[in-house]
Amino acid sequence: MPTLREWLASGPFTLALSSGFFGFYAHAGVVRVLEEEGLLPARVLGSSAGALVGGLWAAGVPARRLCEELVALRREHFWDLRPGLGLLRGARFRARLEALAPARTFERCRVPLAVSAFDVLARRTSVIDAGELAPALHASCALPLLFHPVRIGRRLYLDGGVLDRPGLAGAVAGERVLYHHLTSRSPWRRRGSPALRIPERPRMQAIALLGVPRVSPFHLERGPEAMERAAQGMRGALARELSRE
Repeated sequence: MPTLREWLASGPFTLALSSGFFGFYAHAGVVRVLEEEGLLPARVLGSSAGALVGGLWAAGVPARRLCEELVALRREHFWDLRPGLGLLRGARFRARLEALAPARTFERCRVPLAVSAFDVLARRTSVIDAGELAPALHASCALPLLFHPVRIGRRLYLDGGVLDRPGLAGAVAGERVLYHHLTSRSPWRRRGSPALRIPERPRMQAIALLGVPRVSPFHLERGPEAMERAAQGMRGALARELSRE
């Protein structure tokens, strides 16, 4: 059987990054290793933390710079208290996204991108793959109770992980997918929830890296270690033989 590295190098693949409470550090470590290895996705999918990392990478932020930005992140960079339908208004978070992303729209991203967000009124997942980028990433990351819902047009959105934790709603039949599954659980999701299970689909290779420290708004100092642990785990995963293709 081929190794994961050989499988990824054998043809175009889509990178899917799951949601998971402040798991963007681990995602960034994984993407950094893929970039260092020259194993670049032809398409990116993501939900919440996955939308953040995948979206900024697709928008043109090199993985190493993205890692540097996350290491430098402090709570005051996004902590704008305004109690209402959530604790944080989200304006600082949106401004940071706009400052970081070279591409302003999905159409200008270097690879096709699709992110999942929860449509509050329709009570279903919406896949956003066109239009302005920053509002869509903000919506996909709007964790219930932490952030206010995000308005795009006439719709209100919350965190894509509400119903699409894997971030795979935008996947199409037949595409080869590398899926990074965050094992960290959002505070509002109960233990043992079916959403925490690793999904299965044809032509998908899933990675779930254990031993990655849990990060939160009040423990951002754990982020760099989470990033490095994930990067180390990804290097090991690339060298392992696949159990199935």
